[in-house]
Amino acid sequence: MRASFIAAINQLCAERNVKADDVLEAVRQAIATAYRKDYGNKEQEIRVVLREDQDMPSVLLIKEVVDEVLNENFEISQKDARRVKPDAEVGDEIEIDVTPVGYGRIAAQSAKQVIIQKLQESEKQSLFEMFKDRENELLTATVTKVEPNWVTLEIEGMTVSLPWKEQIPGEHYYTGKRIRVYLDKVELTGKGPQLRISRTHASLVKKLLEMEIPEIRNGDVLIMAIARDAGMRSKVAVKSNDPRIDPIGACVGQKGVRIQSVMEEINGERVDMIEWSEDPIKLISTALQPASISAVIIVNAEQHEDDEGRLVKKRAAVFVEEAQRPMAIGKKGQNIRLATQLTGYELDMYNYEELPAFKAKLAELKGEEVQVVLLNEAAPAEEGAEAKEEPKVEEKKAE
Repeated sequence: MRASFIAAINQLCAERNVKADDVLEAVRQAIATAYRKDYGNKEQEIRVVLREDQDMPSVLLIKEVVDEVLNENFEISQKDARRVKPDAEVGDEIEIDVTPVGYGRIAAQSAKQVIIQKLQESEKQSLFEMFKDRENELLTATVTKVEPNWVTLEIEGMTVSLPWKEQIPGEHYYTGKRIRVYLDKVELTGKGPQLRISRTHASLVKKLLEMEIPEIRNGDVLIMAIARDAGMRSKVAVKSNDPRIDPIGACVGQKGVRIQSVMEEINGERVDMIEWSEDPIKLISTALQPASISAVIIVNAEQHEDDEGRLVKKRAAVFVEEAQRPMAIGKKGQNIRLATQLTGYELDMYNYEELPAFKAKLAELKGEEVQVVLLNEAAPAEEGAEAKEEPKVEEKKAE
């Protein structure tokens, strides 16, 4: 084909973000389909050749040279084959030029819709492949339109919708605003690739921390668990692989500059960093900060199924002084809910005065003495009293 044709193909590739080879193949298939419809039949093997030194495409009919012709669509006798190719032998494959006179205009008209369809399919596949390997990553998006139930974003030339349920509550969006979104999943549908993005996913906080904190990025500090109430508060449990590194200090940064950058990106949402512990008692106590916990009993240490096949989750009983109870539960139950998500334990809250009765009842059910870890044995705390920095352990918990 002419150089102008090749230039047009290259322009299409740039605009649609597809490969030139895919477009050329679409053109060949479209011309072959149009030829079969107008001049041949669907059983024929047609090959279309596009050459830069020719103005028109060449339509070639492919046949095999045989001694006896049984199917004229695929076979040709040696005698007839040698009229096309003088040295043709039985078993050879020959190409017969069957390009109709003036076929260029007819082929272009007949193949137009097929070419468009092929280009659309190729574009969809190209976009799918471009984003599929980027699942579980942060993407930078620009707001292009704001509707009551969704926000339209542009991500690297692709239009993507951010539904209401994936938006941070209370966040203000406006045209031209640049935000980061978490790419949860890429799906190839009949309408093309669909990007499932989120601003509320807990992994958004994780990826932002990795981006802002070098110690997390290089593996010196590990994120062990995240619990998030989007737009309000997140709790992140971290631990250090290097004894010389304070995981909390590394994440917060000098004067809180590191954690502040993360909070600004998620519309001012509070991010609490706590130190991870393999001891569930200590982890539960820390996860419920800023409340001071008096005692914890691990009721069920492992998730399992009971005799009737019902799922029994990990569960712990938490005991606090009356003055600490509102703080431990949090506004609308937020603090205990986040602690439950973070630790993986269903947490039941009790007043400290109920501890002896609870211990006796549990011992009766288990048929053995229940040992309790007391985290704060002091007299009932005054409201506003500061929690102890290091818990005092009297007895070890029962397994």
